[in-house]
Amino acid sequence: MKETLFKVLRRGERDVEESRPIKGKSIGLIIDGPNILRKEFGIKLEDIVDALERIGKIRVAKVVLNQYAPQGLIEAVVNQGLEPIIVAGDTDVRIAIEAMELIYNSDVEVIALATRDADFLPLINEAKRKGKETIVIGVEPGFSVALQNAADYVIRMESKEPDT
Repeated sequence: MKETLFKVLRRGERDVEESRPIKGKSIGLIIDGPNILRKEFGIKLEDIVDALERIGKIRVAKVVLNQYAPQGLIEAVVNQGLEPIIVAGDTDVRIAIEAMELIYNSDVEVIALATRDADFLPLINEAKRKGKETIVIGVEPGFSVALQNAADYVIRMESKEPDT
């Protein structure tokens, strides 16, 4: 059994726990399923939701999956209260479409994107241009440094074997 740890960091600060500048704002979340929800990472949907609920209220939450997603994962997404979006082929275009809808949604103040992929750097930049605060959620290896540097907040998920 793995225990997942995470840290929420604002660029230039040690820890969100100290400042909590976005507490209470509405968050729109998009999870890049094939990129984040992999067995080798051990990241659970509830860990991502818990991390975000410490800093705001999730209003919209979507998980983009490809056609190879196992039925158990789709059920877990639904059971967590998130909206699954199943895509034939590559998920990147659908993630971009969903993110743009959130960027132009006046009820969403913060855009949270769970991915490790630097391809989404233009989304983070567009969100900031439109006055949204941005959060990227990722895990190593392969968590884009450019993505982390562009976002207002970074949540680094870490899997850790429990002490025996």
